[in-house]
Amino acid sequence: MNSGFAMTNNNKTNDLSRRYLLALRRHLKQGPRASVQPAERLGRQALSAGVGTLALARIHERAVIALLTSNPSTKPGPRMVRQAAVFFVQMLAPIEKTRRAAVASDGHLNRMNVALSLRTAALAAANRRLKQEIVQRQVVEKALKRSERHHSQLLKQSRLMQEQLRRLSHRILSAQEKERRDISRELHDEVGQSLTGINLTLATLKRESAVNIRDIGRRIATAERLVEKSLKALRRFVRELRPPILDDLGLIPALHSHLKEFARRTQVRIRFKAFAAVEKFDNEKRTVLYRVAQEALTNVAKHAKATRVSVSLTSLPGAIRMEIHDNGKSFQVQRAFFGRRRTRFGLIGMRERVEMVRGSFTVESARGKGTTVRAEIPFNHEGQG
Repeated sequence: MNSGFAMTNNNKTNDLSRRYLLALRRHLKQGPRASVQPAERLGRQALSAGVGTLALARIHERAVIALLTSNPSTKPGPRMVRQAAVFFVQMLAPIEKTRRAAVASDGHLNRMNVALSLRTAALAAANRRLKQEIVQRQVVEKALKRSERHHSQLLKQSRLMQEQLRRLSHRILSAQEKERRDISRELHDEVGQSLTGINLTLATLKRESAVNIRDIGRRIATAERLVEKSLKALRRFVRELRPPILDDLGLIPALHSHLKEFARRTQVRIRFKAFAAVEKFDNEKRTVLYRVAQEALTNVAKHAKATRVSVSLTSLPGAIRMEIHDNGKSFQVQRAFFGRRRTRFGLIGMRERVEMVRGSFTVESARGKGTTVRAEIPFNHEGQG
């Protein structure tokens, strides 16, 4: 019989010891402002289980040793020691209160009856306060539910507006691209032909007036140079708006021409790799890839101070990936996209264009590794692969 009672006490002590270790560890992690209520609860449980003060001191000692040995690198500072001592003292508080009450009640039964009456009154008051708090909590819960429904409605409206803005952005980009195409065609077909005709006429006049009229020849030569300069500017303007080669010959020749001109203008070495299947994309997707490459190279020329750039078009299962990598200066991608002062609006435009055709757009930039712009566009139901 005594053996069974001892085993029961040991089990209670071991269980209390485990719970005390966990509670003390949490208390120490929370810092000086941690609540001591868990310690008081453990003290009341120890009191109910009949665990004495000496046993509690041993439990506390074992817990502290366990915490130190579990992390040998941790040195017990004065703050940790004080915090652990406060926790232990708070666990003893219920036992100390019980002891004092027992001492006081030994010879003062009347005072205990008075205290009991006061306690009953206090409990009644606490019960009334609890009922009031329950009512208040129910009111708050109803208000929270109404607020949650309102928040859900606002969230749906926000998502709807975001989708509408995205569609509007896509329509604007499409209209912008169409307008560029029309202007490019008009400049190329009308203005370009007119300037070419003027240049031919001036060349003829120069030959006819070459006999004696030197001043006319010089003026005509000057006019020829101006027209030639205008033609060069016109061709550059046409290429930047929308190169006719993109519609006439395809994406790869357009990229090759743009990269060649970029290398000539910037002295940056270019490496280009592509495969013919990219031409199976529809016109909209080929335009998106061209604009991504054009804008990425513009950023390289303005910001990167790079000496080498590689542009590649590779095949993926059901998609095509374009990568533009440079060996220039890096930058903080998140700040460029989401900072208050967005200095790289071209990145946002590239992302919008790629998402317009259901693709994905990413940018990676790291010190010493340069920047990589990556766009992946699916074939969808075009039937290519």
